[in-house]
Amino acid sequence: MAQNFHSNPQLPSDMSTAINRTAKPSSEFYSIFSEEEVLGIIHALEVKREIPLKYSYKGRGAKIWNDFYLKYVIPTWYRTSNVEIDLLKDNFKYLNDNIKNGEKVNIVDVGAGNSYPVKNFIQRLNKSRKVNKYIALDISQELLNLSKNNFKKWFPLVTFISSTIDIENSCVPKTLFQNKANLEIDETAKIFFHLGVTIGNHQNRDKVLKNFRNSMGQNDLLVFTNETGTNSTWDGNVRGGCKYHVEEIYGWVKNKIGIKSEDCELVRKYDLKTDSVVANMKLRHNYTINFCQMGIDKKIEISEGEEITIWRHHKYEIPKLLQELERSGLQLLHYSIDKYKSHIMVICKVGSN
Repeated sequence: MAQNFHSNPQLPSDMSTAINRTAKPSSEFYSIFSEEEVLGIIHALEVKREIPLKYSYKGRGAKIWNDFYLKYVIPTWYRTSNVEIDLLKDNFKYLNDNIKNGEKVNIVDVGAGNSYPVKNFIQRLNKSRKVNKYIALDISQELLNLSKNNFKKWFPLVTFISSTIDIENSCVPKTLFQNKANLEIDETAKIFFHLGVTIGNHQNRDKVLKNFRNSMGQNDLLVFTNETGTNSTWDGNVRGGCKYHVEEIYGWVKNKIGIKSEDCELVRKYDLKTDSVVANMKLRHNYTINFCQMGIDKKIEISEGEEITIWRHHKYEIPKLLQELERSGLQLLHYSIDKYKSHIMVICKVGSN
């Protein structure tokens, strides 16, 4: 005789939501990041439910970004222009005229990546023998290795220096400008570049701009690019980095943190709190992320339906941009907008106050 089994009324009707899944970051995760960086990721997850985009450029993330850049950004026969390279070309005369006759400049490329954006600019400047040194700075050593390989191939006679730096957390070290012979600081004027519309990806733009300001001397310039416009009018169309780079980052994060593909989904949207377009990993189940190496023992509980931001981008409206520069102690000298009215290049110096 068949026996009927009745469901226990004390058990939830949907067992899948009752089970708390556990994610353990991979061994590769711990090999990529320092203890300080792991603690930074933990803090960002706890406080902001975010894995800052800057960390995705490390390890294999460097190749992901470089592949994206070479495939979708660099000019080719069927895509003859690059907005950023064009803006640098348009502003070459302004920057060149700011270099005193008979003097040279140090190019400080913060977030250098593969160094492609500055290639043509340095090529033109170097014809007048105005380039003293090229200093590549990035959070990713893998990208710095790529930068070095590219730069030494393009400009074998120009001094190349590189160092890892997180511009959101520190200024550019003055030791990079020391003369090795007598340890005196090289007083050569500097042009700081922060290209790739990177300023719009930072969690704390004010802090980044202040760190630039505190790294600069009175004769130095800061040049950065970003998209222009109103973030809240985003039409939901995913293109460029919001599509192709985000998809790769999404896979990279799932793999490194240990969250199964079937347990999450990718959501892109406008975020009012940060006034940015974001890409989030939305969890379909309760999850515990267990960080348990490097002497770290930390568990982060994330509930079903919660979202973790893995990519963000903030567009600038000119009045807001001026406010951020002023708060950071920087003074706008000049700006130009590309022919599509989508991107801006900003040139500024240390403020007078």
